[in-house]
Amino acid sequence: MYSKELAVALKAAHKAGDLISEVYKTLKPYENAPADLTTETDKQSQEIILKVLREEFPLDSLCAEEKTATLSESPSGATRTWVVDPIDGTRGFAMKNDQFSVMVAMMDQGKVVVGVVHEPANGKTTYAAKGQGCFLMQPGKETVACKVRTCADLSKAILVQSHAKPGKTSKAASAFSPGTVLETYSAGLKMAIVARGEGDLYANNYPAFHDWDICAGHILVEEAGGKLTDFSGNPVVYGAPGFKQTKGMLSTNGHLHSAALSKTTGLLES
Repeated sequence: MYSKELAVALKAAHKAGDLISEVYKTLKPYENAPADLTTETDKQSQEIILKVLREEFPLDSLCAEEKTATLSESPSGATRTWVVDPIDGTRGFAMKNDQFSVMVAMMDQGKVVVGVVHEPANGKTTYAAKGQGCFLMQPGKETVACKVRTCADLSKAILVQSHAKPGKTSKAASAFSPGTVLETYSAGLKMAIVARGEGDLYANNYPAFHDWDICAGHILVEEAGGKLTDFSGNPVVYGAPGFKQTKGMLSTNGHLHSAALSKTTGLLES
């Protein structure tokens, strides 16, 4: 089930990744890139992805970060919706530190059923489809199944977070008191790291973020055996006005989810 959808999502992500890689080769690093940066490459990447999706699934709705022509032409209100972030972690892309990804996901009746997180800088692709497991594909290596870590102790856990300000401890690190902190840009990459067993938890504590920030990574974590909820422990609901998320998001290996949830009170950034 969803085999064709997964294949098309992979095709779209890799095609966009090819464009991004070409731009990246000659990109001049942008020091101290702002968090809300949008580049022309974001829009070009999105158009590539959406055109592939529309060609194969013209009746499906589209949800994506950038305002582009193909997005505006797509039908609305379909039972199936593709959710796209053309460059997640644009700061990492602009700063040329390799920490960014292409995210393509599909929802069926509000539930995430396909997810792809592709990293153009190193060629890694983490992907999943409902009930079929999570996998890592990388150049020159066999595709392998992904499984979350089994750490159940927050004091020994690996927290994945965005880069903290120099000399500062993030609110998440203060709340969870993890054994190790791993910093990277891109929410999709953070969730792929949890799914691949390279980290134990990631909390998105922005007061407002969007469906495309977490949708693709959501199914990776769950299909690898982890758990993902809002900060109240409830399932994340997609499709709100403006595709906004305002209740936080906690993704973990599952084994320490309850312990981590108990630490999320007051964690949302103000």
